[in-house]
Amino acid sequence: MSSATFLGMPPFPEAARSAVADSRARHNLHKATHTIRGKRDTVIDELGDDWQHLRAEGEAVKTHTLRHLDHYLEKLEESVQHAGGTVHWAADATEANAIVTRLVERTGESEVVKVKSMATQEIELNNALEAAGITAYETDLAELIVQLGEDLPSHILVPAIHLGRAQIREIFLDKMAEWGVPAPEGLTDDPRALAEAARVHLRELFLRAKVAVSGANFAVADTGTLVVLESEGNGRMCLTMPETLISVVGIEKIVPTWSDLEVFMQLLPRSSTGERMNPYTSSWTGVTPGDGPQDFHLVLLDNGRTDVLADTVGRQALRCIRCSACLNICPVYERTGGHAYGSVYPGPIGAILGPQLRGMSSEVDRALPYASTLCGACYDVCPVAIDIPEVLVHLREQVTSTDAPLGEKAMMAGAEAVFGSSMALDAVQRAAGVVRGAVPEHLPGLAGKWTDTRDVPDIPKGSFRSWWHEREEGR
Repeated sequence: MSSATFLGMPPFPEAARSAVADSRARHNLHKATHTIRGKRDTVIDELGDDWQHLRAEGEAVKTHTLRHLDHYLEKLEESVQHAGGTVHWAADATEANAIVTRLVERTGESEVVKVKSMATQEIELNNALEAAGITAYETDLAELIVQLGEDLPSHILVPAIHLGRAQIREIFLDKMAEWGVPAPEGLTDDPRALAEAARVHLRELFLRAKVAVSGANFAVADTGTLVVLESEGNGRMCLTMPETLISVVGIEKIVPTWSDLEVFMQLLPRSSTGERMNPYTSSWTGVTPGDGPQDFHLVLLDNGRTDVLADTVGRQALRCIRCSACLNICPVYERTGGHAYGSVYPGPIGAILGPQLRGMSSEVDRALPYASTLCGACYDVCPVAIDIPEVLVHLREQVTSTDAPLGEKAMMAGAEAVFGSSMALDAVQRAAGVVRGAVPEHLPGLAGKWTDTRDVPDIPKGSFRSWWHEREEGR
């Protein structure tokens, strides 16, 4: 069973209307997304034609892996166990949360430090741990801000992208003391001062924590190695200092070999942060006596992914490497922000991934495939060439097959009957030519929403077919 959408969220059209009204959030989003886009363009232009070759190679590796996922999952399990780790399989969010909770309880600890992880947010792990009396501390700066502010992430890469410096300062002053070391008196909204306050606050947690929870950007099947890319060093602290490390990883994060990482180590930093390489790239393989965590657990998460894999069109969403390039280029996301999507995965990739993982039983998920202009910019920037517009249209077909009003279904059935028969089409065209002068410029009912802003095209006196017959007879 997949995790739920954000509780109480309205469908995208309603949520977007409220989000667009927040001018401060729109300003923050515009500034941040355009800054990241500019940096990305610079480092990609440096590569010239090589970028498209890398993109094609990344797509090929991911597509191959998904086609042989069963083989590589078994290979990864074997490699991790050979290196001294333990592998757990979680069919859904409930099972994954139970596994992690049980592993933490077995250590006797009541708190964990966390590396930024979309998978653990997807399954709402923090809530599950809290219910068991275990406190999870987010250590990524943006995730820390969101956690302290009792907020929700608004971006894959920068969860607090919707907040300004002054807002962050207020959050630190009001909430930081409740979670550990308080913010210093006289804290300003200078970025360096805010970063220093977070560093001091987190350092105590790093030094005392015995258990860490992480995700992974990649899992290498032939070596059992997990890889995390990050920019602050908090991940490195979580991955090396605690005694127990628990990594929750979606089954689609596998790459077959160590050499395959070469492609993604070039694709991901350029697409996500606009850098040639991430400041911190951490990799670990099982357990090494006397060095790092001495108890390593890998939780392989399905949570709807095999259902996505069964869809020949939708499965390409599983190629996603969570770079967020599609969010930064999307004209819809730039104006609404991530909260309007009602999901941990916002933006164009969220509009196709969330409904597939959860199923489209909720009104929120049925609305997401329409949260797009279909401009295609998301496909152009995707480093693994996911054709997001194609999947959006595919999901819209699924929605309309069940949600379309009876009147619309009847109209479509009638159109199918007319266009499926040359005789019926000819009869309708002749009739339309006769009544052409009686067609109003604005149509009533649902059609009025279309014709309020568009002119009804003029109906010709005769059809092309009748013109052709008359022409041939005249010859």
